[in-house]
Amino acid sequence: MKNKENPEVNFFFNKDSKWQEAYNLLREIALACQLKEELKWGVPCYSHNKSNIVLIHGFKEYCALLFHKGSLLIDKHGILIQQTKNVQAGRQIRFTNVEEIEASRNVLKSYIEQAIEIEKAGLKIEFKKTAAFDMPVEFQIALEKSKPLNDAFYKLTPGRQRAYIFYFSTPKQSKTRESRVLNSVPNILAGKGIND
Repeated sequence: MKNKENPEVNFFFNKDSKWQEAYNLLREIALACQLKEELKWGVPCYSHNKSNIVLIHGFKEYCALLFHKGSLLIDKHGILIQQTKNVQAGRQIRFTNVEEIEASRNVLKSYIEQAIEIEKAGLKIEFKKTAAFDMPVEFQIALEKSKPLNDAFYKLTPGRQRAYIFYFSTPKQSKTRESRVLNSVPNILAGKGIND
């Protein structure tokens, strides 16, 4: 097992965290499935033939395995969670303690193996086009008022466009949506995505 561990990722498993024991058990399970361990987006990511299969991450209330193409998995046990309604591909399995992980070890392995088979089969997710999402009125007005902003937005990759639309759409109050649009204009004009 140890020889499959990537030393670049060890810091994640060694840092003091309420999920440290859980993270290490999830690591053990992922590595037992013959996946390559890498560091991506600041968290451990496990791949097969250069295709991302699953990553480990944690939040305040839970830690999770995130399957990159989780929407294609057959969820026999009803344990996959779509983080938000706008997440098209990824699905999580969440845990609040080590015992839950230990009890579902074989199920987790079966889901990881299924995800590997999906990659081997070359299955793809049909993503909705940016135009299929509702454009927030506040952003639509900003685009209509500024040709440079409009041009810059539509030069972004579809994924970056969707990320901005989701980000602008989330707040319930128009004032907050307007503020998000205004604060994002410099990045859009610079050709950057939300997280760039």
